[in-house]
Amino acid sequence: MPVATEPVAGQRLAVSAALRSAAERLAAAGIQSPRVDAELLLAHLLGVPRSRLILLPELTPEQAGHFAELVGRRATGVPVQHLTGRAPYRHLDLAVGPGVFIPRPETELMLDLAAAALASAELVVDLCSGSGAIALAVAQEYPQAAVHAVEREPAALEWLRRNAIERAAAGDRPISVLSADIADPALLAELSGRVDVVLSNPPYVPAAVRAELAPEIGHDPEQAVFAGPDGLRLMPSVLRAAARLLQPGGLLLVEHDASHGQALPDLLGTAGDWRAVTDLADLAGRPRFARAVRA
Repeated sequence: MPVATEPVAGQRLAVSAALRSAAERLAAAGIQSPRVDAELLLAHLLGVPRSRLILLPELTPEQAGHFAELVGRRATGVPVQHLTGRAPYRHLDLAVGPGVFIPRPETELMLDLAAAALASAELVVDLCSGSGAIALAVAQEYPQAAVHAVEREPAALEWLRRNAIERAAAGDRPISVLSADIADPALLAELSGRVDVVLSNPPYVPAAVRAELAPEIGHDPEQAVFAGPDGLRLMPSVLRAAARLLQPGGLLLVEHDASHGQALPDLLGTAGDWRAVTDLADLAGRPRFARAVRA
């Protein structure tokens, strides 16, 4: 592999050369998507869409120096989203940073899997909302639905509220943000038996696999990632809240760890309040989403 070069002080640098050097440096550091990450960082630095980078000829020495600094931090494992302060989710561009879980691409499939129910939904609840990615995407794509986002952690709530304000200002239907614990039996009591769809991407990673995870995970809040030794600690609370909130025939869709493909449907099956319990795969073919209908 060619050795990545650093810009010489006072020298302009071709954009193509800067991106090539950055990608080589990130690849050498074990980053899984080095070219994409390099492009995202440079687009952020220059304040242009990533697609326009090929139209730019050169970086100034100052720009080249700032870019090298960003690439260096990414090479140490700092997530791209923490360096840019933004994260994509479906058609949204969300504010993120320390204290909130970064939305992952696999979670985008959730809205597609729930599309039939969301198309006619009037009330939707997002449990363990984090940055608000799921709730805000529903509000944007299904504006007929009133959406309630529930989050407990104060740091995550700051990002959730910021994103909710941004999206409302952009013209999306405003959502309701609630600071609450999903285990609270009085959670959204006024909506009991009235909700059409409950979606949730709760913490679900088994603590037992911590050592096997990518370094980027260490930048997410621990309480937003891990859920006990088997990753299922919060699932009973999610299922109880959903069973109380959903009207008969209402849909529940929960994201889970790939190791839960049997365990979570089993939990739903023994609860006695559900029918049509199935488990659905993500785009990589891994068990990822438990789906059930309120009996």
